[in-house]
Amino acid sequence: MELSKQNILFFPRTMDSGGTENVVLQLCEIFKPLVNNIVVCSCGGENIKRLETMAIRHYVIPDIENKSPFVMIKIAKQLRRIVREEKITVIHTHHRMAAFYAAVLRLYKKCSFINTSHNTFYDKKFLTKFAYKHAGLVACGVMVKKNLVDYFGIPDEKVTVIRNAIVPFDGQITKDETIERLHSEGCFIVGNIGRLSEQKGMEYYIQALPEVLKNHPETHFLIIGTGELENSLKERAKRLNIEDNLHFLGYRKDIQNLISQLDLVVLSSLWEGLPLTPIETFSVGKTVVATAVDGTVEIIRDGENGYLIPPQNPKAIARKVIDLLEHPDCRHVMEKNGYRTFLTEFSFGVFCQKVLDYYRSI
Repeated sequence: MELSKQNILFFPRTMDSGGTENVVLQLCEIFKPLVNNIVVCSCGGENIKRLETMAIRHYVIPDIENKSPFVMIKIAKQLRRIVREEKITVIHTHHRMAAFYAAVLRLYKKCSFINTSHNTFYDKKFLTKFAYKHAGLVACGVMVKKNLVDYFGIPDEKVTVIRNAIVPFDGQITKDETIERLHSEGCFIVGNIGRLSEQKGMEYYIQALPEVLKNHPETHFLIIGTGELENSLKERAKRLNIEDNLHFLGYRKDIQNLISQLDLVVLSSLWEGLPLTPIETFSVGKTVVATAVDGTVEIIRDGENGYLIPPQNPKAIARKVIDLLEHPDCRHVMEKNGYRTFLTEFSFGVFCQKVLDYYRSI
């Protein structure tokens, strides 16, 4: 594929603040100077402004998770029009339903068709196989590829692994008022970053707090992100009488900046593809306590650069947080090892090269 002649459509579900959306932004940055044109279509989100600053056109379409026949017809018409008017030559989907629309409209007849899988799934087998049948498939991690091959029966040779990466932090720290105040009071600060949805398991993180505070009342906890469970999580904190030690910072763009000011990060997810949070954490020289799910185990080596724990287990979260709080020397060793992991395994330069090689091979 000669990149300079290509018009690319990136098609995620949303442009919110999650890992998938971050990868889409990275791809936009990589290809913007190399191709003829890039457009993105999604149902919207905070990162539309980022696209605007990059001079990339965004088309708002209805949520592709909506299965109403009226909505599906509307999406199909919009997508066909976008492909025609923008003279799209490559459609790169980032969601099963996005790939479904590309397949059902037979866009693979007109465009090169790529799908990146960002998570593992164990449902909708027929729909998934239909959606992916004519696509070049990229998996964001080894476990995601294993899921595609073992559960969905997709041939091994059809799936290419290109692992997620993070741009190195520039080191310019902008002090967060909440974190700065808590540190000035001698507090140990733990953060959990992610969309406030079922996937991220934030309720188990909150349930772990009383046990930590019973041993170390000077500990404070942050939740960074927004989502549909925000009100219920705040109510849970109130019922546990821990709201004075739990701070909701909302959606933030400066994740690496914030993590660099924390003492420890927790990732309490119930499932993941290849999560960005541990990589972001390692990139600023911090360590993480994370659930041993899917692609997370490709990043964290238990006891070396972080701790792995069972999912849905508040006691395990509390135990490891207390361990790292009480053993700073151990924590500092893990921090150094985590940073080394970032440099050697999750370099943004390696990601760029693999993506470009993949496109050129089509």
